Amino acid sequence: MSPRRSRRLVAPAAAILALTVGLAACGGTSRDDASSGSGGEQPGAGASANPNAELQEGVSVAFLPKQLNNPYFDVVAGGGEEALEELQGEYKLVGPTEATASSQVSFINTLIQQQQDVIAISANDPNAVCPALNDAAEAGTKIVTFDSDTAKECRDVFINQATTQGIGETLVKMTSDLIGGQGEIAILSATPNATNQNAWIEVMQEELKKPEYAGITLVDIVYGNDDDQTSFQQAQGLLQSHPNLKAIVSPTTVGISATARYVSGSSYKGNVVVTGLGTPNQMREYVKDGTVEAFALWNPADIGYLAAYAGVALVSGQITGAEGETFTAGKLGEYTIGADGEIVLGPPTIFNAENIDDFDF
Repeated sequence: MSPRRSRRLVAPAAAILALTVGLAACGGTSRDDASSGSGGEQPGAGASANPNAELQEGVSVAFLPKQLNNPYFDVVAGGGEEALEELQGEYKLVGPTEATASSQVSFINTLIQQQQDVIAISANDPNAVCPALNDAAEAGTKIVTFDSDTAKECRDVFINQATTQGIGETLVKMTSDLIGGQGEIAILSATPNATNQNAWIEVMQEELKKPEYAGITLVDIVYGNDDDQTSFQQAQGLLQSHPNLKAIVSPTTVGISATARYVSGSSYKGNVVVTGLGTPNQMREYVKDGTVEAFALWNPADIGYLAAYAGVALVSGQITGAEGETFTAGKLGEYTIGADGEIVLGPPTIFNAENIDDFDF
């Protein structure tokens, strides 16, 4: 591990609670043989547990979202900053302005030079960032992915918003309920290589094969590249290309808001369902004006918060990323690491006119 500035140990309430559970160890996974998408050691390999490790002060965590100035990732990063204030750590936010496959690599390389303790990244592509992340791991940096994963060999743990299966099932059932189980639907996603959206879409496609969804036909999948104007144009194109379309499902916060904005000012309002994944603050006006009846999401601030706690726990030796390890993430409570280093935040919430004002994010 590369030399790091000296740190003091801190034992806030969350850490004291963590001392009583079976936690995991310091010493990061070796990635000498890791490569883009294959090979390398599994999370936690070669490390030993230290359930009595205290959380360290001064741990530097750099958040690297898919892109900056994205409302969703702004909220995620805010949660990470909150956690690091509690942990007396060092917070940094860097990232590209466009969500392209290789756009994050140069930022990873810079963070290696800066000797960051933790890189928390939402990957634009599961493999493109792997060589740079493996270089970071070689230098002693812990790698936490959130929202959109890399190949599992390229990180220590993955913070998943909810299970992939659960999100896909929720999107299909919600859409079916909104269109009465009948009609054509289309998906407006983020980038063609986005790990999370592609996984959710695969689950949706399998769900739609079930007898209870026999009346629904998926007619198109398009990509707005998580760009507002591109997504707006793609929504317009879908409605023009498919005159019988009953719903546009957008599993990305940029896409759903752009679609809602287009539909709200068009003759399609009230005739075409807009749903998917969005934030309450972003979607409130469209729920209030009747453009959107229901959509889903988790609290993105909690993703950043959990990612920060996981990163500090890795540096401190409480966890290594091995399945079955547990740790306490402040106000969110105790989490257990699942297979392949996955940590699941929790199930998605469905927002509608009845509950949207209960949330502010």
